[in-house]
Amino acid sequence: MPQRVETVFPDPQHDHAPCVAETLERAEKIFKNNGLSLTPLRRQVLQEVAGSHTAVGAYDILERLAQKGGRRLAPISVYRALDSLVAAGMVHRLESRNAFFACHVSHAGDRRQIVLACETCSAVAEVPGGSVFDGIGAAAAASTFKPTRTLVEVIGVCGRCQAGVPV
Repeated sequence: MPQRVETVFPDPQHDHAPCVAETLERAEKIFKNNGLSLTPLRRQVLQEVAGSHTAVGAYDILERLAQKGGRRLAPISVYRALDSLVAAGMVHRLESRNAFFACHVSHAGDRRQIVLACETCSAVAEVPGGSVFDGIGAAAAASTFKPTRTLVEVIGVCGRCQAGVPV
């Protein structure tokens, strides 16, 4: 019997459908509240990104969409859709891997999240990082530096992979 490991990372075998449905519902509201449209392409891209809890590259998204729809899109189309989803806070960019992952966390006004990325199984999770960001802000202020964007990514190995639990 596999060992049970408590973690912020969802079980890889869990049903992603509720995650995708909740993400799409939230996206509809956010885009509508901002006077924008969740176009069919934006919706398809978001579905592909939200379909797992891993970071996915734009070309991987292109390939998945082509396999589902048969029509090959231009990379710029996917990048534009990703840009709008990032701007809406529905998708985050994992800078270290030039990949994207769906935001499954309600930030409730506080977008100061630390991104944890497993280098073994590629799972990605967000955890609150208030005090870390407070320290960064204090260090920047003491240096008379004004950050325009702060991102904290931590690359490592998730609890499941450490325990050897199959993914």
